Amino acid sequence: MKPFAILALAATALTLTACGENLGKGQPLNVVSGHIVMGATPDRPAVGYFRVQGGPQPVQLVAVTADLAQRVEMHESVKENGVVTMKPLLRADVPAKGELVFKQGGKHLMIWGINGAAVRAGKLPMAFVFTNNNNERILFDMVIKPAEGAAAADHGAMDHGAMEKSAEKAAPDAAKK
Repeated sequence: MKPFAILALAATALTLTACGENLGKGQPLNVVSGHIVMGATPDRPAVGYFRVQGGPQPVQLVAVTADLAQRVEMHESVKENGVVTMKPLLRADVPAKGELVFKQGGKHLMIWGINGAAVRAGKLPMAFVFTNNNNERILFDMVIKPAEGAAAADHGAMDHGAMEKSAEKAAPDAAKK
């Protein structure tokens, strides 16, 4: 081969390499959606749900962290002997070109002590740690939503004044003091 042809081939190879690491590998690993639902009361943990889109290689999610929360744990709801319980989850598989979903009734995050500034801002920055590339971290802002469900809605709709009046009737002497 002539020196010019070798030089042209080398230049072409370098150009293709410079196009990016992901050339021809497909979609990269990514956290594509997620949100947090606050606990019904401040002392209750919030719960987090999200979806991870798998990249070209299978990996495992090994941790989710948040600097603005006291503690974050991965859990899974499982049914044993007809009873649904929660178990800690040490890792979760993300299949190549597939997805990992943390959703209600299945895998989910339990999040304690979210900083008030994050709650007011309506988002909690989180780091998702995977077993690839020396524990790659993907940063994702999880949207914070208020508590859901009948318990939160029913409590807010209660007539607390009526409750106080019935307490006064039950213990009139205590109410007068």
